[in-house]
Amino acid sequence: MAKMIFVNLAVTDVAAATTFYEALGFERNPTFSNPQASAMRWSDTISVMLLDHAFYATFTDKAIIDARTQSGALLALSFDDRAAVDTITDAAVVAGGRELHEPEDHGFMYSRAFEDLDGHGWGPFYMDMAAAEQAMGQPADTQAPA
Repeated sequence: MAKMIFVNLAVTDVAAATTFYEALGFERNPTFSNPQASAMRWSDTISVMLLDHAFYATFTDKAIIDARTQSGALLALSFDDRAAVDTITDAAVVAGGRELHEPEDHGFMYSRAFEDLDGHGWGPFYMDMAAAEQAMGQPADTQAPA
């Protein structure tokens, strides 16, 4: 079995959150979805579970943060090119999300950032690995000892 990750997010309105993530290209998996939760598939190995607050609370004794005013995690998704970073960020804003800052272009890496309807932050990015290695120097495993 492939290693997988399921990111669980507390949301105030499962239906609205589901619509938001569908607008970004996530696919709802009806097998693991109900009125309390939507299983949103991003890829073969990454899914986001949108859980209403009551259901989310069954998995933890900790207080659920308000992601609009507190940070609980920084989530990033990699893309094959800059245009795809722009596409998902623009789709997030059109679907009711909020862009967090201007695009960041470091030459070898391009990123943007947005929040979903509940304030969960996402940082889509594209990185040219060859350019990154060149910008940062040789890969760590090929550097001469100091």
